[in-house]
Amino acid sequence: MTTASLTVRPFGRALCAMITPFTEAGALDLDGVQRLADLLVSEGCDGLVLSGTTGESPTTTDAEKAALVRAVREAVGGRASIVAGVGTSDTRHTVELALAAEKAGADGLLVVTPYYSRPPQDAVEAHFREVADASGLPLMVYDIPGRTGTRIEPETMIRLAEHPRIVAVKDCAYDFLGTQKVLARTGLAYYAGCDEHNLALYAVGAAGYVSTVANAVPRRLRSVLDAFEAGDTARAARLQQQATPLIDMMMSAGLPGTVTAKGLLGALGLPAGPVRPPLRPAGRETVDGLLAAYERLVTA
Repeated sequence: MTTASLTVRPFGRALCAMITPFTEAGALDLDGVQRLADLLVSEGCDGLVLSGTTGESPTTTDAEKAALVRAVREAVGGRASIVAGVGTSDTRHTVELALAAEKAGADGLLVVTPYYSRPPQDAVEAHFREVADASGLPLMVYDIPGRTGTRIEPETMIRLAEHPRIVAVKDCAYDFLGTQKVLARTGLAYYAGCDEHNLALYAVGAAGYVSTVANAVPRRLRSVLDAFEAGDTARAARLQQQATPLIDMMMSAGLPGTVTAKGLLGALGLPAGPVRPPLRPAGRETVDGLLAAYERLVTA
């Protein structure tokens, strides 16, 4: 039995940080949302994370965020968990979004560290506790200091784990040792938030991943975890390595993952549409490179 097989997975193993499809005019494309959500779940996603960074949450309205949850719930029913991104830099606004997501049918909440204001650790802890107290939904803490400017220190995370509704972490902290310290001392379900860490974090007891790259290759990424669960660690490593060029192009090419994911999905004829300003679409050369990496992976 693997270490990962002993891990509690409140939202499943293979979660996709889903893009938010827009029409060419830039409006919310609810038909595209439902078609993409259904495809991702059919291709192996246990859960969909909506209105995260990849879902362009900074440029979608509160009403659009609620509409997304309702549309995806209608499309996937009970086949997958729905985690709604509700994090903002304002605790009161975050609470409002949490209650709206609960009413719309979400299974859980993704709450990012308050950004820009760079609160100290006691204020970070109080923020998460207030949001967790506000609704009946389980909460996934999103630790991504490269974007927010504030790290959730391991000791803060350990204290947060005492709250009955703070159950999971989307880990983009790039502190593998700190993550293992929290894993060793809490029951928090860790999800890799950086695709290059999917296998490595899973191997030390994480619950799975929340992946941007899964928008394009959900089944291929899930196969890494499946191989590891089956005890074939060599195959798991090989599959992770095969995915590395596409992961690199989508996540480390100097463009936000939203931009590269939408560029690739659009080229594949899948629901995507444009990004909203201030983001700008991927150029032709970038899209051609993404397509080439995608084709190499799916034919490997």
